[in-house]
Amino acid sequence: MTTSSQPGGRNVTTQLLSKVPEVTIFFWVIKVLATTVGETAADFLNDNLGLGLTGTTVVMALLLAGVLVVQFRSPTYVPWIYWLAVVLLSVVGTLITDNLVENFNVTLEASTAIFAAGLAATFAIWYRNEETLSIHSINTPRREAYYWLAILFTFALGTAAGDLIAEQLDVGYWRSALLFAGTIALIAVAHLRFRAPAIPAFWAAYILTRPLGASIGDYLSQDRDVGGLALGTVATTIIFLTTIVAVVVYLDRQQRNQPPPSDASL
Repeated sequence: MTTSSQPGGRNVTTQLLSKVPEVTIFFWVIKVLATTVGETAADFLNDNLGLGLTGTTVVMALLLAGVLVVQFRSPTYVPWIYWLAVVLLSVVGTLITDNLVENFNVTLEASTAIFAAGLAATFAIWYRNEETLSIHSINTPRREAYYWLAILFTFALGTAAGDLIAEQLDVGYWRSALLFAGTIALIAVAHLRFRAPAIPAFWAAYILTRPLGASIGDYLSQDRDVGGLALGTVATTIIFLTTIVAVVVYLDRQQRNQPPPSDASL
């Protein structure tokens, strides 16, 4: 909240708006769609760009950096910029995990632990400096930097944990999707019915949407002999990306999912 003076000595108080959209059902729908695109698009780009896994990661990281510059310069929440950043973070987070596993032979267990530690450290530093982890307080460049760094870690962590459970532990893609969806549902019940704190509940659900989306993407795109439906990465990416665009355009035209005042609770 800021206060400014106008002629005559009258003070005018204005509320800063968060640069993150309101958490509604639309927020969660787009988030899951974005994580699915991140999984399938990363696989498609890695297989078709011809740059190798490392080269593809560098190209996508540079594209992400450009979009984040636009996002940081925007004074308010702009739907297409925000959600494009989320989609690209999902892709880059997946590629980072794939690099560790495939190029540096880091196990999925170790990758999961590394990214979990990175996310925990980000939250700890964020809270120590800002005294809140609420996404409704994202109204300064420093808070926004913490937010996007945390998002990157959630995507990388979700990729590693999702692959660990679905592939290495042989739970399978569709069963993993049900497992993660069920866990998210329990978190929602704990918050809505039993008044579990909003901010921890939000971040727990946010983290779990990554492996949920990855499991859905793998189930739809992977070959039948590994437990998928064999739609392919191209078809799956196009379907989900088109749906994201349609939902974002709808929300923008209806002026829905706009951020609340920055001092609001989750």
